[in-house]
Amino acid sequence: MRAIRKCKEAACFDEIWVNSEHPDFGEIAKAEGVCFHQRPESRGNNQATSEQYVTEFLQKHECDRVFQVHSIAPLLTVKSIRQFVHEMLHADWDCLLSIEEIQIECAFRGNPINFTFAEKTNSQDLAPVQRICWSINGWRRATFLDAVAEGHCATYAGRVGFYPVNPLAAHVIKTEHDLRIAEVLLPLVEPHAD
Repeated sequence: MRAIRKCKEAACFDEIWVNSEHPDFGEIAKAEGVCFHQRPESRGNNQATSEQYVTEFLQKHECDRVFQVHSIAPLLTVKSIRQFVHEMLHADWDCLLSIEEIQIECAFRGNPINFTFAEKTNSQDLAPVQRICWSINGWRRATFLDAVAEGHCATYAGRVGFYPVNPLAAHVIKTEHDLRIAEVLLPLVEPHAD
C-alpha cells in the first residue's frame, strides 16, 4: 500500500495500476481506489522476468508510457517519483532506469571498471559506477512492444537514460536482511520524504 499511496500523492500519473498474479491484490487496489491487473500465474513465478510481465501488461492496456514503481523499494520518496517522471517526459526517453551512483573503486570479475591498478586515484575523483536499482523505471509503450515483436530485449530498447536516485531510494528488498535494513531506515526517511 505504501507504493500505491506514494504514487497517488505524487499526482503525476493518469492511472495507477497494481499488477500481480494474486487476486488478493485486487481487493487492496480497490480499497486504495486504483486499478488492478491480474497477470497470469506464469508471469508471477521465479522464472518469469519483469520484461515478460511488463509485456503482458502493455499488450492489454493502451498508454503512451508505463512507469514501474516497485513495492520492494519502500524508501523511494514521492519527490523522487515526481522528479523521475518529469525527467522521462521532458527528456523524451524510450527507457529510463533508476540508478545509484557509486563513487568508489569498483571491479568486475577482478578487473577494474572505473579505476586502474597502475595508479591510486582519490575516490572523489573517480567516475561513478551506475548500479541499476529498479526502484522506479519507465518505458515508452510503442518502443517496448516493437522490440518484443522483433525478438529483441525490450527492457533496454530505444533511447535509454539513467536517472540517479539517492542510496536510500536505491535500496530494494530481495532478502530478509534487506527487509531488516529497510525497517530500520523507514522511520528516518518517511517524516522527511520531501
